[in-house]
Amino acid sequence: MKVVVYVEGPADKAVMTALLRPLLERKRQEGITIDFFDLGGKGPLLEKGPGRAVNILLADSSAVVVVLPDLYPRDVSFPHETYNQLREGLYRRFKTVWHQKAKRRKLLTDHFRVFCFKYDLETLVLAAEEELKKQLGIKRLRRTWQLPVEDQNHSNPPKEVVEALFQKYRKRGYQTTDAVKILDATRCSYHEIATKCPQCFKPFVEFIESLPEI
Repeated sequence: MKVVVYVEGPADKAVMTALLRPLLERKRQEGITIDFFDLGGKGPLLEKGPGRAVNILLADSSAVVVVLPDLYPRDVSFPHETYNQLREGLYRRFKTVWHQKAKRRKLLTDHFRVFCFKYDLETLVLAAEEELKKQLGIKRLRRTWQLPVEDQNHSNPPKEVVEALFQKYRKRGYQTTDAVKILDATRCSYHEIATKCPQCFKPFVEFIESLPEI
């Protein structure tokens, strides 16, 4: 089975590949290849992802395509503020393109899945608190964010929280490569990170773990 996961950018791809390495390898041994591809931002991902999914599924009806954007910022490409609104908008686009290209072929909605980072990739960084402290060069850290970590909001998304921490403790700007370092080095398993992110990230992990069931 082939699984294609579209994400926004290179950092998302690198983080997912690093954090989920044991799971990806286990699935590879089961005959399931899972590859991440970045589409250059949230706008391009939401605009191009459904159409690319249609093309893949028309060529291989056994494949699975996942679109995994950030929830933040809201209203990119079409109106949405919540995960459900984001998911519904992408499914509408998928169905529209499918009916344009596939004509009377059966709609493979089960092979197109939408998940998201709530509110962005840095949710996972906040979940890996011990490694975050190491990257900041500190031993103690007073939390300035909500728990669970997915309970931030569009006015104060996780990335802005992390950026403020880097300015305070490292006296430099936060780079997305920092997320890769933190989540590649974390002693937390991907399962522990998912447990700390039960609303949106955990369902994505559980879906990958459940494959090949659709």
